[in-house]
Amino acid sequence: MVDFYERVLSVLQSDPRFFAEDGTFLRNAVYEAAMQMDADLLRRLLGDEALSRRFFAEVDGIRIFDKMKFAWVINNRQFLPDSYTRFKNKIGLGEENGELLSASGNVELVFPYKDCVLEGGQTKEEARRQEIFYNETLAPDEVDRLLEPKVLTGAKRYTAQGVQETDTWSEEDNLILKGNNLLALSSLLKRYEGKIKCVYIDPPYYFTAKKGEDTFAYNSNFKLSTWLVFMKNRLEIARRLLRKDGAIFVQISDDGVAELKCLMKDIFCRNGENNFINQITVKTKSPSGFASVNPGVFETAEYILAFAKNKRLWKYHPQYVKSEYDSNYKWLVTNPDANPSDWNIVDLFAYVAQQQGYASRKEAVKALGEAAFLNLVERCALDHAESVFRTTAIDNSAGQEIVQAREQSREERDRIFTVEREGHYRVFILNGAEMAFYSRKVREIDGERVPSTQLTNIWTDTPYEGIAKEGGVQLKGGKKPEKLVRRILEMATAPGDLVLDFYMGSGTTCAVAHKLGRRYIGVEQLDGQLEKALTRLPAVIAGEQTGISKALGWKGGGSFVCCELAKLNQAAVEAIEAARDKAALAEIRRQILDSGYVSYQVDPAMVNQEAACYEDLSLAQQKQFLMEILDKNLLYVNACDLDDAEFAVSDADKRFTRSFYGEG
Repeated sequence: MVDFYERVLSVLQSDPRFFAEDGTFLRNAVYEAAMQMDADLLRRLLGDEALSRRFFAEVDGIRIFDKMKFAWVINNRQFLPDSYTRFKNKIGLGEENGELLSASGNVELVFPYKDCVLEGGQTKEEARRQEIFYNETLAPDEVDRLLEPKVLTGAKRYTAQGVQETDTWSEEDNLILKGNNLLALSSLLKRYEGKIKCVYIDPPYYFTAKKGEDTFAYNSNFKLSTWLVFMKNRLEIARRLLRKDGAIFVQISDDGVAELKCLMKDIFCRNGENNFINQITVKTKSPSGFASVNPGVFETAEYILAFAKNKRLWKYHPQYVKSEYDSNYKWLVTNPDANPSDWNIVDLFAYVAQQQGYASRKEAVKALGEAAFLNLVERCALDHAESVFRTTAIDNSAGQEIVQAREQSREERDRIFTVEREGHYRVFILNGAEMAFYSRKVREIDGERVPSTQLTNIWTDTPYEGIAKEGGVQLKGGKKPEKLVRRILEMATAPGDLVLDFYMGSGTTCAVAHKLGRRYIGVEQLDGQLEKALTRLPAVIAGEQTGISKALGWKGGGSFVCCELAKLNQAAVEAIEAARDKAALAEIRRQILDSGYVSYQVDPAMVNQEAACYEDLSLAQQKQFLMEILDKNLLYVNACDLDDAEFAVSDADKRFTRSFYGEG
């Protein structure tokens, strides 16, 4: 086969179009020529007897070019392999039973080892560079073991009295879990499958750049296909964790919302079920200064995709937002305590004008100004909400008693009819229309009695401006307002329900859940983000007054437990990512090969034998290679290996792990 590839290359070398001035082979140029049935290319291939037999078939004396077979050869990794591929070929990495794993027909999983996080300690300049993702295809048995429950280590309980180590877990505890969120979710399944009421996540997006922002802690340089697999793995487990009446809310930008919605429909709307709840549009910023410069209209929105596990069982808790005074509420009952048949009804605007000492509305407006007068009317309507009303049409679909009363009232003008309904409010009917009282529109929102309207799927009242200091942690980009998360949790949960956020970040979801009396689980891998959350949540326990605290009358209290997945090869992953030069990487390589925790596909002796080829690789290629030879089953210690002396799990960690999984 090698001789055959060399023969193809020899023929192509006779055409200068397929090589750059520096001798680089232009693979795409050859591919395009083949797809276009380029005459010169075909003549050269036909001129070589072996290639003619391989790429042409004869039909009725006519030679037919098999351009797809030719394209396969050109794109095959064995044809002009790069230095990295040649090195891997020599040690046999990446093949199974003599063929590529990706071609074996096995189930595959693309697993991003960096898990979409930036390296710690980057400068702003470094943060602008393209990130390298270390992805791999794993065979089914590897995936099964990879996703087994993990040992939990370093458990600490945070209370108002301080922080203490703990080796016990209670069903009522709140949890902060550090580690790869795919493996953390898999570990949660054993205890929490079917128990989560609400999932809210704000995952990293796949687009190439964060619209010029360089403060977002999660890397957003995914390729779309990789990002969708990345999300699919996690969303499928999240669905299993949800209660039958649970729901998931995923926040996303313009880039990715369409693809993510299709993916979520595939996961949550199985067997023809419609479990889609809403696509909510959230205003996240306003155009100002240079930020408003954009080749199209200014992008001001993000989106929240909401799906139920079973929409028939999911319950929506109605939400309302503050609204302006509706001037159609223009009638006032001056004697509401009297029998409805004796009610005295006057024009609200004329009444307010008279109360201010003016003969008419016109005179009051002239003296006070339109805005000031309307403000007085607004205040009067609010103060007398049970007596102020507007009239609304009664549809024929209303109850029989109401329709009959409507018809009667049309005959008997200016008489008020009353319809009593068991389990419903009383209906008052005047001149064929319902008297709709303002009190039904007035509610207490954030401690203030205000006119309100039903929440829609467009949210403009959860401002992102001024939230940088919420929770006492600074985060310029990617932080979500507590008011936004509060609304989601209040519409989808009740006190005591369990909430999950597996992209915890600075801990907004957990902080809001804590203040609302919901139980919560937060998962985070990035040290910097976890540090912020572990600053924020103790402050919540102490009664901090930012975010939604004042609106709720939050006084503090409660507790949570923080622990992490017990690392094994994950420690090597982090060391590889952090290495800045080949010298540092050389020591890591030695430790990996000496540990024995390497892929079954790798013979350490063969790796050492090809050391010279390894040294020729770039730093990025060496990092990628070391990532690939690690045994992915051993990124973290599996719970089934809890008592294996080789992993040296402490007695305290054993007790906590058993307690968490309900085994002790």
